[in-house]
Amino acid sequence: MHEMNSDDDITSVDYMVPKKSICVEQEIKRSRFIVNIGHAENKADARAFIQDISAQYPDARHNCWAYIAGHPTESIERGFSDAGEPSGTAGKPMLNVLQHKAVNENIGEIVVVVSRYFGGIKLGAGGLVRAYSSSVQLAFDELPLQQVIATTAAEIYFPYALESQIRHWLDIYHVEICNLSYEEQAKMTLLVPLNIKNDLKSIIYDKTQGKVNIIYPTHK
Repeated sequence: MHEMNSDDDITSVDYMVPKKSICVEQEIKRSRFIVNIGHAENKADARAFIQDISAQYPDARHNCWAYIAGHPTESIERGFSDAGEPSGTAGKPMLNVLQHKAVNENIGEIVVVVSRYFGGIKLGAGGLVRAYSSSVQLAFDELPLQQVIATTAAEIYFPYALESQIRHWLDIYHVEICNLSYEEQAKMTLLVPLNIKNDLKSIIYDKTQGKVNIIYPTHK
């Protein structure tokens, strides 16, 4: 009998992420606030995005940023910077908007940079908080999103002769093959969408006349 340990379980909760990067802009008391918002699966992605946008606007007075890199509520990879604005007036308000969207709308893997071109009129601390917060909200109003599908790990062992048939059914159900090895039998490690987990198990079992079964993790 083959049994998966719970340590091998790879699961996530469905959530939304940016489908693409967008740029929006608003003007407040002659200051231009240019907002670039995009996808950041991890901290490295977020940092790369920030560096790229900052390089695009080198003459901006400030390039403030915030990110939640990863799952909306479970990820610890989050950060912000005021980038020279008075402490607490830019980066943290921007992150607050991201966190609100994460908790209430389940949006994660996101990074935002607001580039400010000063127009000569000071906004004051409260005005800056409102300006940066509203700039991020403005970007969210136009941001296209896509769903990250929750998955679970699985293993499947089968005779070599059934490989093409197995691949056919996995492809139909959009199951990701993470690894394939050949020993006494062929072995695949899979990521299976949770919403078709039980159906896929039954289909594979039926289509192979009970010769093949998908094994999901056991929790101890």
